[in-house]
Amino acid sequence: MNQRKAAEVYPFLEAYIARKEEQLAELEQAVERYEKKRMMEERSYQMMSTFRRLFAGKKPDHHLAVEYIHYVKKPMEQIRVLRLEIEQARIILNESEPNDLVAVSEELSRALD
Repeated sequence: MNQRKAAEVYPFLEAYIARKEEQLAELEQAVERYEKKRMMEERSYQMMSTFRRLFAGKKPDHHLAVEYIHYVKKPMEQIRVLRLEIEQARIILNESEPNDLVAVSEELSRALD
Protein backbone atom coordinates (compact mmCIF):
# COMPACT_ATOMS: atom_id res chain seq x y z
CA MET A 1 0.00 0.00 0.00
CA ASN A 2 1.25 3.44 -0.96
CA GLN A 3 0.22 6.75 0.54
CA ARG A 4 -1.01 9.48 -1.80
CA LYS A 5 -2.84 12.75 -1.32
CA ALA A 6 -6.53 12.30 -1.96
CA ALA A 7 -6.63 15.31 -4.29
CA GLU A 8 -4.12 13.55 -6.60
CA VAL A 9 -6.21 10.42 -6.67
CA TYR A 10 -9.75 11.84 -7.17
CA PRO A 11 -9.66 12.42 -10.96
CA PHE A 12 -8.04 9.08 -11.53
CA LEU A 13 -10.53 7.25 -9.29
CA GLU A 14 -13.52 8.51 -11.26
CA ALA A 15 -12.02 7.23 -14.51
CA TYR A 16 -10.91 4.02 -12.81
CA ILE A 17 -14.43 3.35 -11.49
CA ALA A 18 -15.97 4.03 -14.91
CA ARG A 19 -13.48 1.67 -16.61
CA LYS A 20 -14.10 -1.11 -14.07
CA GLU A 21 -17.89 -0.71 -14.36
CA GLU A 22 -17.55 -1.02 -18.14
CA GLN A 23 -15.54 -4.23 -17.75
CA LEU A 24 -18.15 -5.49 -15.29
CA ALA A 25 -20.98 -4.83 -17.76
CA GLU A 26 -19.09 -6.60 -20.57
CA LEU A 27 -18.55 -9.69 -18.43
CA GLU A 28 -22.18 -9.77 -17.33
CA GLN A 29 -23.33 -9.50 -20.95
CA ALA A 30 -21.01 -12.33 -21.98
CA VAL A 31 -22.45 -14.59 -19.26
CA GLU A 32 -26.01 -13.69 -20.28
CA ARG A 33 -25.26 -14.40 -23.95
CA TYR A 34 -23.82 -17.82 -23.09
CA GLU A 35 -26.75 -18.76 -20.86
CA LYS A 36 -29.24 -17.62 -23.50
CA LYS A 37 -27.40 -19.63 -26.17
CA ARG A 38 -27.36 -22.76 -23.99
CA MET A 39 -31.05 -22.38 -23.21
CA MET A 40 -31.89 -22.06 -26.92
CA GLU A 41 -29.75 -25.10 -27.79
CA GLU A 42 -31.43 -27.16 -25.09
CA ARG A 43 -34.89 -26.01 -26.15
CA SER A 44 -34.24 -26.87 -29.80
CA TYR A 45 -32.86 -30.28 -28.83
CA GLN A 46 -35.94 -31.03 -26.69
CA MET A 47 -38.26 -29.99 -29.53
CA MET A 48 -36.70 -32.52 -31.94
CA SER A 49 -38.42 -35.77 -32.60
CA THR A 50 -36.94 -38.85 -31.00
CA PHE A 51 -35.65 -40.02 -34.36
CA ARG A 52 -33.86 -36.70 -35.06
CA ARG A 53 -32.38 -36.68 -31.55
CA LEU A 54 -30.85 -40.05 -32.28
CA PHE A 55 -28.85 -38.56 -35.17
CA ALA A 56 -28.36 -35.03 -33.90
CA GLY A 57 -26.41 -35.95 -30.82
CA LYS A 58 -25.90 -33.83 -27.77
CA LYS A 59 -22.76 -32.51 -26.16
CA PRO A 60 -21.52 -34.79 -23.40
CA ASP A 61 -22.15 -33.55 -19.87
CA HIS A 62 -18.46 -33.13 -19.14
CA HIS A 63 -18.14 -30.81 -22.17
CA LEU A 64 -21.04 -28.75 -20.85
CA ALA A 65 -19.36 -28.60 -17.45
CA VAL A 66 -16.11 -27.32 -18.96
CA GLU A 67 -18.04 -24.74 -21.00
CA TYR A 68 -19.88 -23.63 -17.87
CA ILE A 69 -16.62 -23.16 -15.99
CA HIS A 70 -15.09 -21.22 -18.87
CA TYR A 71 -18.07 -19.05 -19.80
CA VAL A 72 -19.86 -18.59 -16.46
CA LYS A 73 -17.87 -19.53 -13.35
CA LYS A 74 -14.58 -17.77 -14.16
CA PRO A 75 -16.28 -14.56 -15.39
CA MET A 76 -18.44 -14.53 -12.24
CA GLU A 77 -15.28 -14.69 -10.13
CA GLN A 78 -13.87 -11.78 -12.15
CA ILE A 79 -17.13 -9.87 -11.61
CA ARG A 80 -16.84 -10.39 -7.85
CA VAL A 81 -13.26 -9.08 -7.86
CA LEU A 82 -14.24 -6.07 -9.99
CA ARG A 83 -17.10 -5.22 -7.63
CA LEU A 84 -14.71 -5.30 -4.67
CA GLU A 85 -12.25 -3.03 -6.49
CA ILE A 86 -15.03 -0.59 -7.38
CA GLU A 87 -16.27 -0.57 -3.79
CA GLN A 88 -12.77 0.13 -2.45
CA ALA A 89 -12.31 2.97 -4.92
CA ARG A 90 -15.68 4.46 -3.98
CA ILE A 91 -14.79 4.31 -0.29
CA ILE A 92 -11.58 6.24 -0.96
CA LEU A 93 -13.48 8.71 -3.13
CA ASN A 94 -16.35 9.33 -0.69
CA GLU A 95 -14.72 9.14 2.71
CA SER A 96 -11.58 11.24 2.33
CA GLU A 97 -10.86 14.95 2.32
CA PRO A 98 -8.67 16.45 -0.47
CA ASN A 99 -5.75 17.02 1.95
CA ASP A 100 -5.89 13.56 3.53
CA LEU A 101 -3.38 10.86 2.78
CA VAL A 102 -5.09 7.76 1.47
CA ALA A 103 -3.78 4.23 1.18
CA VAL A 104 -3.67 3.22 -2.48
CA SER A 105 -3.33 -0.41 -3.53
CA GLU A 106 -0.44 -1.56 -5.72
CA GLU A 107 -2.70 -1.82 -8.77
CA LEU A 108 -4.00 1.71 -8.31
CA SER A 109 -0.52 3.12 -7.74
CA ARG A 110 0.77 1.44 -10.92
CA ALA A 111 -2.12 2.87 -12.87
CA LEU A 112 -1.50 6.34 -11.41
CA ASP A 113 2.14 6.39 -12.52
